[in-house]
Amino acid sequence: MAEQNELSPSHLPGEEETTPTSLSSPSAVETFGGKIFVRWDPEAKVTAFGPVTYFIEFLKTSGLWESWVRECPLQYHSPNAPRKEDILGTLLLAVLAGHKRYAHVTTVRSDSVLPELLGMECVRSEDAVRRAFQQGQDDKPYTEWTRKHLAASYEPLLNEPWILDMDATVKPLYGRQEAAVKGYNPQKPGRPSQVYHTYFIAAIRMVLEVEVQAGNQTASKFAQPGLWQWLDERPREQWPRLLRGDVSWGTERMMEEAERRQLGYLFRLRKSGKVNRHIEKLWGRQDWVRAGAGWQGIASELQLTGWSRARRVVVLRRRLREALAVSEPDAATGQQVFSGMAELCRGQEIYEYAVLVTSLTEEVLGIAQLYRDRAEAENAFDELKNQWGWTGFTTQDLRRCQILARVIAVIYNWWSLYTRLAIPNRHTEATTSRPLLLHGIARQTSHGNQTSLTITSLHAQASAVRRALQAVSTWLQRLREITEQLTAKQRWNVLLRFIFRDWLQKSGSRGPVPAFLPG
Repeated sequence: MAEQNELSPSHLPGEEETTPTSLSSPSAVETFGGKIFVRWDPEAKVTAFGPVTYFIEFLKTSGLWESWVRECPLQYHSPNAPRKEDILGTLLLAVLAGHKRYAHVTTVRSDSVLPELLGMECVRSEDAVRRAFQQGQDDKPYTEWTRKHLAASYEPLLNEPWILDMDATVKPLYGRQEAAVKGYNPQKPGRPSQVYHTYFIAAIRMVLEVEVQAGNQTASKFAQPGLWQWLDERPREQWPRLLRGDVSWGTERMMEEAERRQLGYLFRLRKSGKVNRHIEKLWGRQDWVRAGAGWQGIASELQLTGWSRARRVVVLRRRLREALAVSEPDAATGQQVFSGMAELCRGQEIYEYAVLVTSLTEEVLGIAQLYRDRAEAENAFDELKNQWGWTGFTTQDLRRCQILARVIAVIYNWWSLYTRLAIPNRHTEATTSRPLLLHGIARQTSHGNQTSLTITSLHAQASAVRRALQAVSTWLQRLREITEQLTAKQRWNVLLRFIFRDWLQKSGSRGPVPAFLPG
């Protein structure tokens, strides 16, 4: 028999005397501040995420949580099975806490405060959550449910002028998951992966839709059927004024479909041989104009091989001022090897180039700035992958990966909207908003038929956080009072337009923009 580890639970000092009574007895612990008597209280009703109480009030006022739970197609037939509220609530708490794996659910299992506030019985185990969406073979109910509630978080905004940003991100995999295929993977070349094709509302970082596909399907042609279906299902007045994407989207098929629908587009082109020759023709011209951020630009027309017609392109260039890496052929292998750095000669002009293709008629400066604004989409991808669990919650089947991708997107949208109430006029990433608005030790007590929650935040800005969250709560309570006669959908429309009041004013809103707090 293998020898047991001397630090295993069966060999912990005093383990044989552990009883409910001894757990509550103080024990002496030596510290640099002297001897401290520590008492464990396993029966106390506490949570590490006390400020989430205000977020729950936001979900209740908006009606988002109740409809999301009620319409979830998850069904159990065993009388001992967990309720939908428990499974979805566990997912909500895990995603909010920044978890990336189902196993991390264990860290919130003992929360005895938030489950009650969400209408749950308790936080369920990782296995219960992992297996929840495994049952059944029909994907349609889950697809309709996740898409409907993802759309509910932003749909009133689609009647305003907006830009649709499109991109894809790679999720490396380390097992034998379905659709784990070797494809384009810049971070881990040769590693099997899945790809997330995602669409955003530009400037406000709201996720419109996400599709999970095999790792060798990073090209835009694999995402286009879903994109056109998403657009064609909506009335024309909800369409974006512009489609925007990187080099993978600047294809004939993509532009032809956009032109057929009379949709504006702005894409970057790959620097193929014909594109480079076009740049060479423009190099010596004197009519380059300022394009902002150190760039110069010039508009022209270009028709590449495979294009059905000539299209407007904007060629941008920026002078390089730094030292350049120099390479030379290796005598043995013939391959280019690094040989040092060379400073630019005085008067020598060396440029980097970018070529954009567009259906827009704006000036060069406007086109260049529109494409620079697309950097927001890259930031959103980084946040969703590294801070919201898109790189995790992996299962063997693609079906559950797709469901969880949209569930995370829904919760991300909810939290983004909530943080904009507390911290107006800007998007706050999870690395900042979680310590501010999520973390805080809270103890629940009951006395005289009244329940109280005492929150202690360890953040240096705890006072400012308290004032902000109390202001949000006051606003939500006032909103419920003055919109008592409205439906949940109408109330959500008012709430959403208030959250994005500054963005709506800048974009030229077609409807009334709430400018002040109710009352």
